[in-house]
Amino acid sequence: MRGPVVDVHTHVVPKGWPDLDAACGGSGWPRLRVDSERAAMIMVGETEFRPVGSACWDASTRLADMDDDGVDVQVVSPTPVFFSYDRPADQAVKVARIFNDLTLEVTAGGGERMVPFCQVPLQDPDAACAELDRCLAAGHVGVEIGNHVGDRDLDDPGIVQFLTHCAEVGAPVFVHPWDMPGGPRLDRWMARWLTGMPAETHLSVLALILGGVFDRVPETLRICFAHGGGSFPFWLGRADNAWHRRGDLVRGASTAPPSSYVDRFSVDSVVFEPAALRLLVDTMGEDRVLVGSDYPYPLGERPVGQVVRKADFLTADQRDKLLSRNALRFLHG
Repeated sequence: MRGPVVDVHTHVVPKGWPDLDAACGGSGWPRLRVDSERAAMIMVGETEFRPVGSACWDASTRLADMDDDGVDVQVVSPTPVFFSYDRPADQAVKVARIFNDLTLEVTAGGGERMVPFCQVPLQDPDAACAELDRCLAAGHVGVEIGNHVGDRDLDDPGIVQFLTHCAEVGAPVFVHPWDMPGGPRLDRWMARWLTGMPAETHLSVLALILGGVFDRVPETLRICFAHGGGSFPFWLGRADNAWHRRGDLVRGASTAPPSSYVDRFSVDSVVFEPAALRLLVDTMGEDRVLVGSDYPYPLGERPVGQVVRKADFLTADQRDKLLSRNALRFLHG
């Protein structure tokens, strides 16, 4: 008997939130321009950042789409534009509280089928731990974090403090790339999303490995990277080769080659092609790939899980792992 199909990578945008300039301090906060009952635009200052629809905030719309795609459970995470890691910590605490509480209101309409993940002020590890604890007590199940805070990657001592706390309290962590570099070569064709996101994720996986984080944090840490782990799985052999041949520069604080750590983290399945999924399963192992979709955004996979369902190289047991059992272990240990 198959388990429930779980989508570990979806996002929420509440339909309304307070004036963040007044509620949090500072200026230039995102706001929502509501264009109709079913359509809105996230604005950053006077710039249109992203169009969004009712699937972002309406539980009934999400449930209908889940039914159409054969998804039983969604993990519902923040949209990264609201992370606010570049703000003073006291402002980031306030905005996290606002959006975390609104996320609970959205997911309440989905009952047990929607699993809320919170955001935290990651630039302040003590405040991040406190907000995570508040959210877990309120009903959140885990946390989504961005893959870096300015120039601080995931091996930064403060971020490691937060990840250690997640391991200690049993909170799963979903890592999403954000704040990609721009410039003339990257501001065309959505190149920041098409090339920057995979590179950002690759770099942050390496930071956990070569920065010695996996050698220091408890093995109880449950952490998953979006978008198939970015370019990391394809270039794992290159990383191993560099670790052995140029260990003087590459090894950092790690005690073993990068391939030795692939059982310490998971990745989602948003790679779109069977050949890429085969590489992902071959590299990460059948226990470390979880169905994700990036719903409801247009660069995501619809129907959710279609590549996993159609992959003829997977056995029935492997397919059930990717669709269900791996995610349940990620969520609940």
